[in-house]
Amino acid sequence: MTGFAPDRVKCVVWDLDGTLWDDIAVESATGELPVPRPEMLAAIDRLAAHGVLSSIASRSAPAVLDRLAADRPEVRERFLAPQVSWQDKSESLRRIAKDLGIAVDALVLVDDSPYERAEVEALLPGVRTLAPEDVPALSAAFEGREVTPESRERVGRYRTEETRRAESERFQGTREEFLRWCAMRLTVGAATPDEAPRALELAARTHRLNSSGLTPERLRELAAADGHELFTARMADRFGSYGVIGTALVDRTAPAVWSVPLLALSCRVAGRGAAAGFLFWLMARAREAGAEEFRVTLRPTDANLEMRILLRQAGLRRTDDTTATAAAPDSAELARSLDGTLPTPPPHLRVTDRKDADA
Repeated sequence: MTGFAPDRVKCVVWDLDGTLWDDIAVESATGELPVPRPEMLAAIDRLAAHGVLSSIASRSAPAVLDRLAADRPEVRERFLAPQVSWQDKSESLRRIAKDLGIAVDALVLVDDSPYERAEVEALLPGVRTLAPEDVPALSAAFEGREVTPESRERVGRYRTEETRRAESERFQGTREEFLRWCAMRLTVGAATPDEAPRALELAARTHRLNSSGLTPERLRELAAADGHELFTARMADRFGSYGVIGTALVDRTAPAVWSVPLLALSCRVAGRGAAAGFLFWLMARAREAGAEEFRVTLRPTDANLEMRILLRQAGLRRTDDTTATAAAPDSAELARSLDGTLPTPPPHLRVTDRKDADA
């Protein structure tokens, strides 16, 4: 477990035979499923309490999953986007990541088979693989870490997301019509003290919609500095609340300039206009405050292409200001004037200021 980075782990994927339980399900003489190991179920529950999802990747007959749902629903409900088939484990992990909307390298595989672990390590080198005997150390890696309300509710929110996805597949209409039917609402405002831990969590855990990769420690330091303000965004729709899904740090120490060292949003809201809605709200708020220029710090990575495209679509272009990026030579400063017409949120998304929402 050396070099393990729990902040990057969003989902632990469990093998069944020899891992979740001792025996091989399809070889049961009675047709009954093997009894799950209590210590494995306890580990899954401890991880869920820290906001870590669990899924299944098992090379077995698909009917095993149906039997699990029928015979042991209390076990089946612990797992999201499970894959039980004869396909390679690497392919199962790709499908799990796609269904959950997270990066493949945010997964950890627990599997008793050295062959299966080696196959995943060879084809998905960003995925950490563990043997069942490593599970106590996996659980211990999360102990003592601060747990935000969003972390405790993450598994439930992903179950709600499965309902959204199912409704989307049944919906008779276009993607845009479905998003409008969802009645999505984004509420943005200055971060409250109880939201600060979630802002730090977003800085650490989000990669796809993260402008700069600012560390939680640096974010905490800058948010407490004079001339800086932390903003958060909450999202909800007809299915329920997503909770706090975005954070932005604003630096107003330079005259007539709003600079954003970090803009980060949960990957759960990717493709729904939340990042654009949050960014455009910040730009409008900057102009209302008298700013003439808007800047965002960008550190390009393999993961944040979607964020880079959004910033370009918003009219932000690279500057020649080397002073602003001296402390982070792998970053760039993007800027645009606040004169003229500013971009507006997508039509399916209603964006409000928290002060107006609370009025």
